[in-house]
Amino acid sequence: MSAGTLVDIEAGRLQGVVDDRLTAIVDRLEGYLRDDDDLSFQVAAFHRGTPVLDAWGGPHLDGDSMLIPFSVTKNTIGLSVGLLLERGLIDLDERVAHYWPEFAAKGKDAVTVRQLLSHQAGLPQATTPLTWDELWDHHAAAARLADTRPYWYPGSAFGYHATTIGSLGDELVYRVTGRSLHEFYEEEIRAPHQIDFYLGLPAEQEHRFTPLRPMVRPVSATASPSFSALGPVVFGSLSRDMDHTNSPRNYRYGHAATAGTGTARGLARLFAAAVTGVDGRAPFLSADTVEQIGQQQIRGYDEVLHQQDRAHAIVFQKPSQQLAFGGPRAFGHDGAAGALACVDPDTGLTFAWTIVRGPWPGGADPRAVALARELGALL
Repeated sequence: MSAGTLVDIEAGRLQGVVDDRLTAIVDRLEGYLRDDDDLSFQVAAFHRGTPVLDAWGGPHLDGDSMLIPFSVTKNTIGLSVGLLLERGLIDLDERVAHYWPEFAAKGKDAVTVRQLLSHQAGLPQATTPLTWDELWDHHAAAARLADTRPYWYPGSAFGYHATTIGSLGDELVYRVTGRSLHEFYEEEIRAPHQIDFYLGLPAEQEHRFTPLRPMVRPVSATASPSFSALGPVVFGSLSRDMDHTNSPRNYRYGHAATAGTGTARGLARLFAAAVTGVDGRAPFLSADTVEQIGQQQIRGYDEVLHQQDRAHAIVFQKPSQQLAFGGPRAFGHDGAAGALACVDPDTGLTFAWTIVRGPWPGGADPRAVALARELGALL
């Protein structure tokens, strides 16, 4: 399909700009808003570095509103590690203990960076569960995890390190660079590429913060979430209610696994800056590095979530039956309350969706998954 022109959206409830080839997508988004008066979302996409969609709608946000997209934040870990790999500062097959000697304790001497960052290290929680006070610290949670014996023999299985991968990634970046992950991301990625997504929301941006709202459980939803025996251990001590999520302490710290803050526009631009380039600039990752961090590392049964067909690259999720956001080289991450951000290097599409109140029972909004896949095919 030949290149299109970016035009103002003239639909009734949807606002923003769109490539003029995407009128069917605009109609669908307008239909979502018409069918649900409470729905409030942002959606953005770039195609080979060019914006093709930047839209929003609903009563609870505008185009510049900043939300916490939960685990979509993990994309910042994967891209930061990618930049270290690009610069030859880290080796995915090196032992973690080479960079972080204390990590070798209690049977972890042979754990590689590759295993650690693909949820294979057996550290989805510390022996005594971590507190948010420890997690809202650049070193405390990591020190506790370094002193924990893995819940499974590293490499024998995998399970979602829902929160701990943020602390583990933070400490690894610190040991390699002398800077926290937050500092490295800010100085090397966010600021130079003008990305509207922060790890730690600055005071001057707080007026843009938009609180998330809790999901509403339908009367027809009678089944309870199913977890493995590890589920209560991993999640039981960590409150994720909306008061906690929306608290200033949470967004001011900006835990790299769960609590970055920004716009869909910023998230789509983040992936574009990394993989395709934006504003006429080359991407900050080479095609070889993109292939390495986006390569599937593991697929199958998740020891924490008690789910089949879960798949991970280096930090990122890979497409699966439930999360079919792109082709075999696509990667990205969803969030517990409906958000999604991803890239498909084969189509050159980068995509992001943020939402104020996600659909029950959580995880990526199915509307976002379908849009990401369809946009890639259309363009």
